[in-house]
Amino acid sequence: MLRTIRLDKKVGDISDSVVKRQKIAKTIEEHLDKEVQLNQKGIKVLSLFFVDKVANYRNYDEEGKPKKGPYAEIFEEEYNRLIKLPKYNTLTEDVDLEIPVKKIHNGYFSADKTGKNKGQFKDTKGNTKVDDDTYSLIMKDKEKLLSFDSPLRFIFSHSALREGWDNPNVFQICTLNETKSTMKKRQEIGRGLRLCVNQDGERLHDKTINTLTVMANESYEDFAKTLQKEIEEDAGIKFGIIEKDTFAHVTMRSRKGDLQPIGKQGSMQIFNFFKEKKYINGKGKVLDELKIAIEKDEVEVPERFEEIKDLIVETAKGRTKKLPIKDRRTRRNIKTNKRVYLDENFKEFWDRIKHKTTYSVDFDTDDLVKKCSILKEELDVQTPKLLYTKAGLTVDVSGVEPTENGTYIVHSEEHEMALPDIMTFLQNETYLTRRTIAKILIKSDTLNQFKKNPQEYVEEVLRIVSQEMNHMLIDGIKYTKIGDYYAQECFRTEELSGYLSDLLVESEKSVYDYVVCDSEVEAKFAGDLEKNQNVILYTKLPGWFKINTPIGNYNPDWAVLFGVNHEKKMYFVVETKGAINTKNLRTTESDKIKCGKKHFKALDPEISFDVTNNLNKILMKLEGK
Repeated sequence: MLRTIRLDKKVGDISDSVVKRQKIAKTIEEHLDKEVQLNQKGIKVLSLFFVDKVANYRNYDEEGKPKKGPYAEIFEEEYNRLIKLPKYNTLTEDVDLEIPVKKIHNGYFSADKTGKNKGQFKDTKGNTKVDDDTYSLIMKDKEKLLSFDSPLRFIFSHSALREGWDNPNVFQICTLNETKSTMKKRQEIGRGLRLCVNQDGERLHDKTINTLTVMANESYEDFAKTLQKEIEEDAGIKFGIIEKDTFAHVTMRSRKGDLQPIGKQGSMQIFNFFKEKKYINGKGKVLDELKIAIEKDEVEVPERFEEIKDLIVETAKGRTKKLPIKDRRTRRNIKTNKRVYLDENFKEFWDRIKHKTTYSVDFDTDDLVKKCSILKEELDVQTPKLLYTKAGLTVDVSGVEPTENGTYIVHSEEHEMALPDIMTFLQNETYLTRRTIAKILIKSDTLNQFKKNPQEYVEEVLRIVSQEMNHMLIDGIKYTKIGDYYAQECFRTEELSGYLSDLLVESEKSVYDYVVCDSEVEAKFAGDLEKNQNVILYTKLPGWFKINTPIGNYNPDWAVLFGVNHEKKMYFVVETKGAINTKNLRTTESDKIKCGKKHFKALDPEISFDVTNNLNKILMKLEGK
């Protein structure tokens, strides 16, 4: 059992030094609140600060004497201010406030024990000899830190608190560094995920106590969002899904009075009922209707299962995230901007880009066979080997490490392996003819590797052939304009809403009175469009505006109408990306953008398509025409 994690992040556009002070002060306040809650229960509260540079916490003068860095000074100023607040009187009743504040905080860094700077602390990566002293100090003082006899409650660290450090009473973590490594973030958060102990060393399982507060950087948002996805992929767990057999274990009294599970058939009835009530979609994904019904205690179940309704609701609740709470006062219903929507410029503009297209591909199989000659260069299939290792375990200050006693290899003989039907497999996966596949394999001169390791060979050949096919499809694609189109009225029928934030941009030049952006890059670009006098009007292309490609539908970001030098109207479709160099984009994304360019070129040669997040670059191109 681990703790509940609560993330606090910085808010607003303010200077970095002010943000650091606020985060330190907020951490101290959270810490003191936790002490009020837990001290009477015999639980010592600790807090961790991860700093970007050791010198920001502790430095040395020319004579080698330690002196406080800016973080230490901020900490003491904020602690002295906060501890005097009336709500913390219970913490100071029997405490001498004259005790120097420096005794309640300290830093654990890697010590240089030799030479001129003996005893001083410096930055390390946590994997050198000097780090051993740090780990020893932390492990040695672990029991002391948990005792009320020690005044130390706030710990500053740079990179030393990793594997091997296990102190269960860390309740607050403040990141004064910018950690981009996902693994390092997990290690940092992991310092506060142990179940706490009381003064008798007993583990406490109370969920109301075991809450970790993380004063996080903005980058922790991405970490939190991807963590669930990683768990789903790695562990095969599905979050937010009610499956057809989810309720099969729920028990109900039979006619004879015995408690029996309702089984798969009963669970299927509830599943289908939830679908009809719009609680879930066809794939079992939990919808907001179910979340609202749970919050209001208004969940309906089939009449047959009314007596076990509470059990069904409790089971469904376990698969359901709470509704995100937002301030209703900041909600805005987004309406069409009639001044832009009814403008003749917009009508003319939309008429140019509204049409759909169909595509054909000029595909030369002989050319594909030539391109797949890279198989010989890229394939390096080795005979499969079975490796097993004997090892012991060494437990020291760096953690638990295996000590290898020897690695043993067992080779698989080629004649022992059955060869699969490679022709049928590749034909089913690529839809190429057997003749073309045979040409590719023979001309690649790699079939000798097939016998070495059939599975690896087949997988690598499929990967390379599919990659070359996709490139050829995109390079040879031709778009043709058709009569079907996206009507301008679609803007009026789409209902939009949003909450005021940095990603909701108020607009006078867009077809809507607010622009809902998906990222900070888009929000900045929308702001630039609003301010620039050369922009007549624009729209963020809705999700229903799609371009067909061989590798899936593509939805560009923006359509912009420029009036440069008050003379000429320029039509631009723009794709805004954080990485604007198409070489840095994912292959699929880059290929879709290529298709988008050809689509708009087929509609109207005057329509330009660009990938950029810099409006000035577009204007420079327009003025150069």
